[in-house]
Amino acid sequence: MKKRPGPVVSARKHPSQARSTRLVADILEAAVRVLIREGARRFTTARVAEEAGVSVGSFYQYFPNKEAILFRLQSDEWRQTGELIAGMLGDTDRPPLERLRAAVRAFFRSEYEEAALRVALGDVAPLYRDAPEASRHREAARQLALAFVDEVLPHAPKAKRAFAAEVLMTTITTVGEGVSGRARSKAEMDAWADEMGEMLCAYLERLAA
Repeated sequence: MKKRPGPVVSARKHPSQARSTRLVADILEAAVRVLIREGARRFTTARVAEEAGVSVGSFYQYFPNKEAILFRLQSDEWRQTGELIAGMLGDTDRPPLERLRAAVRAFFRSEYEEAALRVALGDVAPLYRDAPEASRHREAARQLALAFVDEVLPHAPKAKRAFAAEVLMTTITTVGEGVSGRARSKAEMDAWADEMGEMLCAYLERLAA
């Protein structure tokens, strides 16, 4: 049976002038407000256009459907968090495990600050989970984790390094997402991050030994 193609999640075009860049920014900001306020089921292009104060036609100049703008919100969050984590893990002036602790704390804080948006986006994740763009984001995260593990465990077998990178990625994202929805304060989220950082450092130290 032939697999049905997924929805188009790429933007229709990219803004090239200051005015159009501002318009897209307004649409994205409005989309966040609508998504958090209305939820995924009531999220529509018409509501976003109304919230942004633009015509539906202007909306469709840049986003072909609601899936495209939802994916843009998700990919922006992935990109911002990815750049933050990559900068920390790649700072070779600091010891590797110190970088890992800092990266875990940064990720957990990001999850806490974006909890409402993340929960709302999670409701529509099946719409774009199998899209090529989503696969590229996952692969970039995997390569980042693998490069860090290669540095920490240069003499470990390739398969063990790959598995360790998967353990880091899965543990950090799963625990970070799970705790962010119920943490009562940023201090509580930091406490979880610090404990998780210590656990992962101990795991890598054991593998290195």
